[in-house]
Amino acid sequence: MAEQIDVLREGLAGQYEVDRAIGQGGMATVYLARDIRHDRKVAIKVLKPELAASIGHERFLREIKLASQLQHPNILGFHESGETNNLVYYTMPFVEGESLRDRIDKEKQLGVEEAVRIVREAAEALGYAHSHGIVHRDIKPENILLLTGHALVADFGIAKAVEAAGAEKLTETGMAVGTPHYMSPEQALGGQIDGRSDQYSLACVLYECLIGQTPFDGPSPMAVLARHAMEQVPSMQVVRNAIPDSVEDIVFRAMEKTPADRYPTMKEFAEALEDAEADVHVQRTAARRATASQRAPGTARNTASTRRATTPIQIEARAPTGRKKAIVGGAVALAVVAAGLGVWKFKGGASDGTAAVAEAADHGLDPTHLAVLYFKSPPGSDSLNYLSEGLTEALIQELTKVSALKVTSSGGVSQFRQGEATPDSIGRTLKVGTLVQGRLAQSGDRLRATVALINSATGAEIGSTTIEKPKADLFALQDALASEVSRFLRERLGQEVTIRQSRKGTSSVPAWETVQRAQQEASGAEVLSAQGDSVGAARLMDRADSLLAAAESLDPKWGTPPMRRGWLAFRRTRMVGSFDKFFFDEWTRKGLEHAQRAMALAPTDADALEVRGTLKYWRYINNLEPDPATAARIRGEAEADFRASVASNPTQAGAWNSLSHLLINKSETAEGKLAAMRAYQADPFLKNANVTLWRLWATSYDLEDPVEAKHWCEEGHNRYPKDPRFYECQIDLYTFKGVKPDVAKAWQLLDEEMLLYPPGERPLRTRMGQMQMAAVLARAGMTDSAHAVIDRARTDASEDPTRETVLLEAVARALLGEKDEAMRQLNTYVAANPQGREDMAHDQTWYFKELRSDPRWKSLVGQ
Repeated sequence: MAEQIDVLREGLAGQYEVDRAIGQGGMATVYLARDIRHDRKVAIKVLKPELAASIGHERFLREIKLASQLQHPNILGFHESGETNNLVYYTMPFVEGESLRDRIDKEKQLGVEEAVRIVREAAEALGYAHSHGIVHRDIKPENILLLTGHALVADFGIAKAVEAAGAEKLTETGMAVGTPHYMSPEQALGGQIDGRSDQYSLACVLYECLIGQTPFDGPSPMAVLARHAMEQVPSMQVVRNAIPDSVEDIVFRAMEKTPADRYPTMKEFAEALEDAEADVHVQRTAARRATASQRAPGTARNTASTRRATTPIQIEARAPTGRKKAIVGGAVALAVVAAGLGVWKFKGGASDGTAAVAEAADHGLDPTHLAVLYFKSPPGSDSLNYLSEGLTEALIQELTKVSALKVTSSGGVSQFRQGEATPDSIGRTLKVGTLVQGRLAQSGDRLRATVALINSATGAEIGSTTIEKPKADLFALQDALASEVSRFLRERLGQEVTIRQSRKGTSSVPAWETVQRAQQEASGAEVLSAQGDSVGAARLMDRADSLLAAAESLDPKWGTPPMRRGWLAFRRTRMVGSFDKFFFDEWTRKGLEHAQRAMALAPTDADALEVRGTLKYWRYINNLEPDPATAARIRGEAEADFRASVASNPTQAGAWNSLSHLLINKSETAEGKLAAMRAYQADPFLKNANVTLWRLWATSYDLEDPVEAKHWCEEGHNRYPKDPRFYECQIDLYTFKGVKPDVAKAWQLLDEEMLLYPPGERPLRTRMGQMQMAAVLARAGMTDSAHAVIDRARTDASEDPTRETVLLEAVARALLGEKDEAMRQLNTYVAANPQGREDMAHDQTWYFKELRSDPRWKSLVGQ
């Protein structure tokens, strides 16, 4: 710093007298100086050289000049910017006051009215900047200065320059815009951000002003970011009951995980704060008057808790906020529905959207949360089943794109394909307030679809319509169904709903029908495989592949058939009972050829990217690439495909799920947990949601978070009571520090777990479970018993080719404090899994913490 200040003094001689350094942050060093010409104090911010090099001097100076045009009473402006002696700098007024950070450090908790006012002023400044296309990206108490008690938001310049240069530039330098304690979930994941990200950060600042600490904390930046993405905001009223409901609700809404659930703009956030500020002022005035008039003893204090009991309920036009929000609608233009599609028959005035919303709210179900049940076909019309499924899934896909709705995935509704579950039980299971039911029939060459919307809480049919089209005009039938459902939902919800027809791909009805037939055959193969009929399953898979090849011929420009052929190739490897290297190699190569054709037709298609990434990653984890450099390359390509898939479609649950597995195996545990959470949020009914829950448990366990680990273990067991993994996690919970192991209960859980595995898997699973028990016994202080169990559980590579028992023994040995034996087992494990050596270099697990400082560990992982 001393060297830099000398260079700065030399470069700015005659313009500024540089006094001393007064602060240093992640991006710049701040110096106090005197502007010689104007005889005034200024602050000079010198950009860190590595950041300046990454962004580019000219670009930074150009962009900061644009940011300097922001003129607002609550924005700290710039005097000038420039470059001297290869140092990039800008100057601003020196504020003779303090930052909001200084105020919080000094007072811990600010008065409610003052805190709301300061944050409201900052919100107004940010709203002005957003209207000029500038997002701050790094809102925190340090960047809010206080001049005579009023807020001045500083440091727009760096944010704008970085935004123009691209956030990836910072990643290359190992730096990041934003501070973990105030960073929005979408910014933490590196996604596209807008002004709602600043809103989230500013709400975190308000929380800290009122409570004296940030909403989330943790032992590492990634742990803090994970909590932002996954945990509910703790109630402020629990700590400080004087905080009004209105203020807490504002914070809750502005800190919603999904940007669409926050205030649409910073201006509306500021308006809500203004209302709350006035509310707080009125309360204080009323409280003073009550004291002055010597009201009778026992009169309730005007705090948040008593106001809930005494203040009359008021219905306001402005949308409620936070967790207590009601169902509100947006104003979206609805496309004109084509004539001749059928007429809705409304029951009992159900077109009153307000009444429908109120009725659903009374039953605790949100009518904007809906499920499209699989369309039925008349008995004996099996030939229509594939069309019914295709129409159902097409309608689900179209409705999923409507931002005002939350639509259950096909995986969620598939459990109700058989049987006659009642609407209320479906509603409770799926947590939806509206059901879409349909039937499909054929008469000659015409198809007739009947669709109805049902109030799941009461089971009442609210509206229905029948649409009839020639079978050759199948796409018109699809579009008609989507348009009619959207028109009804507008009536049902009291808000407009737009469905933009965006069917990717084909204009060929025969090609589309052929793909649906192939899907039906593939589903049948899955059933036969689950029943143990591998020959029958292979036969149906061959038939499905032939149908997809035919569809590809019918429309060579449609990417869906080759994309699905790629998935079929992958699923073949999952159906075989054991690992066959030649079989896996053959089918993953074929699958990649199909995926490449799909990518050539649609390079940004999320499904095609996901299947290509899946096949590459499958080759990696099955050691099908013996050359380490090639293996590392294809894993990197798989990760790039998964990331591109979720960038193309942020709700691509399968890609998030696979990305979580990849990141966890790279020992990027916290980011892997975030990806698993994104998968679960995108589709809690994903076909392998049990695996997603398992990863959420495993990452919480590895990060030594017993509360989160217990939560995900219980969630998994409640949803999948016959999945043995959720017995396994209950055993592992006894290995946490501070948890008293119940050894007898753990043995009982192990016995119950083993009964859930197929007989052929039990021998190896029993040995793995016994190694787990050795870790429990080690934590219980039963050393001799732990050793005896370890000796009994050991096996060789013929039974355990991936050497999982060896890794589990290393964990038990580490808990026993036996470093030498733990390292010996880890060497054996790495010898069998050389591709995992680099990943171990980034290990974050708590149970190997003591080993990582051992020189033998560094030698093992190649450091």
